Amino acid sequence: MLQVRDLAKRYLDTVVFTQVSLDVARGEFIAIVGESGVGKSTLLNCMAGLDNWDKGSVTLNGVDLGTLSDDARALLRRQQVGFVFQAFHVLPHLDVAQNVALPLLLLKQHDDARVQQMLAAVGLQGLGARLPQQLSGGQLQRVAIARALVHNPGLLLADEPTGNLDPRTAAKVLDVLISQTREQQASLVLVTHSETAAARADRVLHLTSTGISA
Repeated sequence: MLQVRDLAKRYLDTVVFTQVSLDVARGEFIAIVGESGVGKSTLLNCMAGLDNWDKGSVTLNGVDLGTLSDDARALLRRQQVGFVFQAFHVLPHLDVAQNVALPLLLLKQHDDARVQQMLAAVGLQGLGARLPQQLSGGQLQRVAIARALVHNPGLLLADEPTGNLDPRTAAKVLDVLISQTREQQASLVLVTHSETAAARADRVLHLTSTGISA
């Protein structure tokens, strides 16, 4: 599903990481761990084509992202990638159902049944008309997971999705994230500081400034 080859990234004179290579198979769950500031979130952004890199390549489902324009990357991302952020990033002026439906609207699709199916899948059935400020942190993260998966992406990228949650809520949210990606046979790449979360992955990779390894 995803191939990263000899990826290098720097900000001005500061090297973030070099020589990062990894493969993500279809349906595989990979956790990426490493010290703070080593570039885990930056690597995830490169995988999504949100950030540029200085050397190497990122290939998503056979397409070299480095050869695409910004618009073409955005379209590919809309079609094939879901992204779950630590800070939820739900829109406060839209209700829960409208937030979940956003990826479908960007693809000019309208499927209320699919939205309701995803709300039920993450345990939020009946809450579609609520505004985000009426939900708990755990519920907001479930909204973010439903939104990331509503358009059936082949790749889900999750950046510390349980970092703002208490341990019990984090475990429940992680259960939903894993179960839904498994059900949809999506590949999942999870950046996390949590050893508990990483232990549930098929593989754990450790990122340093000089590469990535098992």
